Amino acid sequence: MMTEKILRAATAIAVCSFACSAMAQNYPAKPVRVIVPFPPAGAADIVARHASNALSEAFGVQFVVENRSGAGGAIGGEAAARATPDGYTLLMASSSTMSINPHFAAKQSYDPQTSFSPVILVGYATNVVAVHPSVPVRTIRELIALAKSKPGEISFASNGTGTISHLTGELFQQQSGVRMLHVPYKGAAPAVIDVLAGQVTFLFAAYPSIATQERAGKLRALAVTSLKRMQLLPKVPTVAESGLPGFDANQWWACYGPAGMPAAIVTRLNTELNKILRGEELRRKYSVDGVEAGGGTPADLAAYLKTDFDRWGKVVKAAGIKPE
Repeated sequence: MMTEKILRAATAIAVCSFACSAMAQNYPAKPVRVIVPFPPAGAADIVARHASNALSEAFGVQFVVENRSGAGGAIGGEAAARATPDGYTLLMASSSTMSINPHFAAKQSYDPQTSFSPVILVGYATNVVAVHPSVPVRTIRELIALAKSKPGEISFASNGTGTISHLTGELFQQQSGVRMLHVPYKGAAPAVIDVLAGQVTFLFAAYPSIATQERAGKLRALAVTSLKRMQLLPKVPTVAESGLPGFDANQWWACYGPAGMPAAIVTRLNTELNKILRGEELRRKYSVDGVEAGGGTPADLAAYLKTDFDRWGKVVKAAGIKPE
């Protein structure tokens, strides 16, 4: 009897393995939806569209970007988490969606570490501190001095409450001792528009979101928030070397599927995206906007998320921000 049960179990496993292998070989057989939890023209959208176009070429099937913005990325994140885990719905998540927003929500509709199947770290970028040219500051020290002279009056725009641009502002206030007015938006694009219009003093933004305006002189870059200077902005100092030692805040984007996505499909996507991310064409497109191409295994991404999640949780707690 035991032998018969073992044989049946072994047969079932073999059939399942064969079916999963066949599924992966035939994948994708139809268009794949790539949810971007932020509006068009922002950094997440730019990163997603370059990667999706490359995947469309590689597989000969369209990977279609769908923008589902709002709630710091939670709306798009929830839509992806609830999708059928068949590989035909993917999420281009950001550090905001996965590492920060969960610390703000009173009720979180997904768990960043259990509601998704990690695929690969797609890219990362430093944030840039940028002001409208009419603002009378050219350095971080001058910005801090201005903010201290007008407590609560200097405003900074963010991509929304709970996003990394918001938390970077909180970290900036904690380390500099200034008090500023936070103005949240539903994504990078509208935040940039109001800074360009002079409605808000400045913003912390991923360079892809402001690259065109910065090159045209419509925004002035005061500093970058990474520990090292950007290759594209070698003359722009870091916040750390501008008076706030150790200041470090980066943004990243990664591909996920809903939890339970077949391992064979995860592997197929990971393998193809690693090839794409190592290629000169995508690296060139990303570098134009200040994005470094990522890569690695699903396990690498899972470990990276845990570290980042814990780090930003400490910032949220220190800021005393209450869930909404």
